[in-house]
Amino acid sequence: MKYHSHVVMRPKKPPRPKSEVFLNKQETHPRRKRFSAFGGDSPFGKQDAYVKLEPLGEGSYATVYKGFSKLTYQRVALKEIRLQEEEGAPFTAIREASLLKELKHSNIVTLHDIVHTRETLTFVFEYVNTDLSQYMEKHPGGLDHRNVRLFLFQLLRGLSYCHKRRVLHRDVKPQNLLISDCGELKLADFGLARAKSVPSHTYSHEVVTLWYRPP
Repeated sequence: MKYHSHVVMRPKKPPRPKSEVFLNKQETHPRRKRFSAFGGDSPFGKQDAYVKLEPLGEGSYATVYKGFSKLTYQRVALKEIRLQEEEGAPFTAIREASLLKELKHSNIVTLHDIVHTRETLTFVFEYVNTDLSQYMEKHPGGLDHRNVRLFLFQLLRGLSYCHKRRVLHRDVKPQNLLISDCGELKLADFGLARAKSVPSHTYSHEVVTLWYRPP
């Protein structure tokens, strides 16, 4: 006697949009809201998600603030770039954002978010409390050889990661090497960085800061 198995296929449900609250009729509590990465109800990219606490430094076209994220409840660094009325965002800022979006490494500062308003372009970075220059000022007698070895190893590891992805930093100096409380070194400020994969016939040989230019 032969038996023929019969498999009943359940009909496929239509796909749900990503930015929507879904309620199950049998559930008393709504599920968490799903945020779309393409705007809409996403909490990222909005100015009111961050609070400026105090200025940390100022450059030719940007000011860096210590800030607080209402999304993660953590300290962040806010790099606020002033937009020019005619030229818009500086090209170095655009290049820095495009590169840091692709570089994810423990020895490279993390770019969490970008906030664009009519007057400013703000990069939201992870907060690191000091840089190598400030660290050395606190230790005028010189660094312990074990710390020198530790910092150098992390610097080379971060640069190696960049070079494997065909990115040149081109502005390595103490002010661009951030040091965390636990001694973790992070490469920062990719405004002068260059992706070697981008077609170009010429590369400037004078891009680094004067006092840290190799001979």
